[in-house]
Amino acid sequence: MPIKIPATLPAYDVLTREGVMVLDEELAARQDIRPLRIALLNLMPKKIQTENQFARLIGATPLQIELSLLRMSDHKTRNTAAAHMASFYRPFEDVGDEKFDGLIITGAPIEHLAFEDVDYWDELTRVMDWTQTNVHSTFGVCWGGMAMINHFYGVKKHMLDHKAFGCFRHRNLAPSSPYLRGFSDECVMPVSRWTEIRQAEVDAVPTLRTLLGSAEVGPCLIEDPAHRALYVFNHFEYDSDTLKQEYDRDVADGTPINVPGNYYPGDNPAQQPLNRWRSHAHLLYGNWINEIYQTTPFDMSLIGKD
Repeated sequence: MPIKIPATLPAYDVLTREGVMVLDEELAARQDIRPLRIALLNLMPKKIQTENQFARLIGATPLQIELSLLRMSDHKTRNTAAAHMASFYRPFEDVGDEKFDGLIITGAPIEHLAFEDVDYWDELTRVMDWTQTNVHSTFGVCWGGMAMINHFYGVKKHMLDHKAFGCFRHRNLAPSSPYLRGFSDECVMPVSRWTEIRQAEVDAVPTLRTLLGSAEVGPCLIEDPAHRALYVFNHFEYDSDTLKQEYDRDVADGTPINVPGNYYPGDNPAQQPLNRWRSHAHLLYGNWINEIYQTTPFDMSLIGKD
């Protein structure tokens, strides 16, 4: 089954060219099934790139997905055209009475700020509390995951003395988890962050379970059954050249940056980077969508009631 998105959204043509099944609203209306309603709260500056990345992953399952794009109500983006935002995004304040089967909260390039200093932090805390009554399963990604684990448990993010940047090996710590169905014992994942969550502080919360972790960059994927949530601090959703774009940007700006480790062949930026995480990315997000499908109520009014 395809992902349901507007035919005018840039991701529609991108995914169609890649062979991902997409469906516009007219065709979706002819199918007598309930699609899963998945929302993307997009906090990244490059909105269209992020839309493509997540739509690609959640649109690769055998289920019909209806993707809704959300933004913070008062925060104005400076990197995406206003016409695009007006055409495809709704502010959170407009969906407060709606129910969703799933919600993805993306990362944001604001790691250097304390959570309470982020200009939309108060509204984001309302979003996170709202997930407990209006969303069946929430996926917090990178800074979004750090924000959720901090909000619900007080687990802190800690600044690193150098950027964790590159592709790092992660161990499968919970092979029986339905979210890791089909995973190898190890997988490689892109990492790009100046902060970390520490395993000892996660372990101090009995309800949290670490599913993927790295000896080099710490815990990566954490399950939070009490809040029907997953937190991932690294970037399975990245395109093959996303780390290259970040590296080239910093080099061009004169920003000190190390070559992303284990990314370019021979760690040589002149070489074409190889994607070694795509299959596990599809497994993780496909497993998440499948778990939602298996457990979400058919009657959406019942979401958050249990």
